[in-house]
Amino acid sequence: MFAFAASVSFVLVQLVDPYAGATASGDYRTSGDRFGGEATQAVEVTGDYDFTATRNEYVVEAKPEPAAVAETPLTLAAPPAVVPDPGSAQAYAATAVAARGWGSGEFDCLVALWNKESGWRVNAMNPYSGAYGIPQALPGSKMATAGADWQTNAATQIEWGLGYIAGRYGTPCGAWSHSQSVGWY
Repeated sequence: MFAFAASVSFVLVQLVDPYAGATASGDYRTSGDRFGGEATQAVEVTGDYDFTATRNEYVVEAKPEPAAVAETPLTLAAPPAVVPDPGSAQAYAATAVAARGWGSGEFDCLVALWNKESGWRVNAMNPYSGAYGIPQALPGSKMATAGADWQTNAATQIEWGLGYIAGRYGTPCGAWSHSQSVGWY
């Protein structure tokens, strides 16, 4: 019985429009309109307004001049590094930098560079490039030329990294300058 009623209702809805005669309009009124009054809506705006507009034209308001700021020269020097704790990777790097004849300024650049690259973490890995270790060697297995323990030994990674820097940039400050200008070394 339900199936019969549902199918008849479906057919009747298709044949007879239940909304016939219903109209949406601001001017439409039925004889029994409960609000009475005029059949249309109107909004009255008082005052003097200019409603003209043109295509592809706009007004740019003048902006105040910014206050003068003293220019400071751009410097690519690294901030001074703090004295590393004995036994840390940075302490080892300080002695390795000195052994190469580089001064404390070069150590400062190295600290800034590897702070940026890996945070001096032996197991740091870039998820996008796969670069690994303190110097972010790409691929990390390149550091095996400095020692078989390249994955876990900070000294091995530092020695490889300093050799890479010396061969490619000359000094840690050269590598830091390149990193500052292009975002990598």
